Amino acid sequence: MQKETIKIAVVSDVACPWCYVGKRRLETALKQWKGAPIEVTWHPFQLDPSIPEAGLDRDTYLINKFGDLESTKAMTDRLKEAGVDEGITFNFGNEWLAVNTLPLHQLLHVAGEEGFKDILKERFLKAYFDENLHLNNIEVLVNIMAEYNWDAEKTKHVIANDRIALTVQKEIAHYQQRGVSGVPFFIINDKYGISGAQPASVFLEAFAQVAPIEAIGSKGASCDPVTGVC
Repeated sequence: MQKETIKIAVVSDVACPWCYVGKRRLETALKQWKGAPIEVTWHPFQLDPSIPEAGLDRDTYLINKFGDLESTKAMTDRLKEAGVDEGITFNFGNEWLAVNTLPLHQLLHVAGEEGFKDILKERFLKAYFDENLHLNNIEVLVNIMAEYNWDAEKTKHVIANDRIALTVQKEIAHYQQRGVSGVPFFIINDKYGISGAQPASVFLEAFAQVAPIEAIGSKGASCDPVTGVC
């Protein structure tokens, strides 16, 4: 008898380092899972929709969020350590730029319609946190999307499309209304949730038990949209 598919909706933002870690940990769990088939879908969230189109350089962004640079060292050290375990290089160098991620979610939305949202999500995360590419630069985005056979005109059209932007914003609002306030957040079978970048073992336990949200990872590492703490 065919086992019923487990459906996981992942709510995350490109600008969230713990979303990167959580993505890798989920993927590890999926590789280890021997039970029912699992279908994963990716959904948008913006930790800071107020970031201007020009972006914010590393020091300005961190000072705005935390008051000073020294207080961020423990956070970035923890992220780098977690990244090593998951095969991620977190690079918070001088070239790192905080950007408004709405255009990225617009590109991801259309990529989802074309069947490669997961791949593009990984590409954007690597570009943002490892390569320090400036993802508010249209030419940078054109070059990235060219890797997936998009021409410049198509990329620019998607970014400039207000209808796509509104669709993304409505989806973000939907998950906020459902109570998602920090990311990553994983919703299982549209009923149960895992909060934060939990270890693979927590995902495996959830797959096996489909446990209630209260019983799973209430203290997982995540990025808070109010305080900016990651």
